Amino acid sequence: MIRDEIKKFIVEKFLFNCADQLDDEASLLETNTVDSVGILEIVGFIENRFNLKVEDEELTAENLDSINKIARFVEKKLGLQG
Repeated sequence: MIRDEIKKFIVEKFLFNCADQLDDEASLLETNTVDSVGILEIVGFIENRFNLKVEDEELTAENLDSINKIARFVEKKLGLQG
């Protein structure tokens, strides 16, 4: 599942395997889980893992500020959502 892969990456990279500290709807920026550089690392991960291109205009909080938002964004880019 896409959401699970994204969460696993974020937990391993930014929370040092403390998954219980992360709510899938929580803002990654507001909770200080990641900073702007971290967002770029997440973008690099989803581009490589899911073989897609994130355009500059897609680098928004609506697309990238929580695990669930990132998962929905990736699913949409992959054509998995209506």
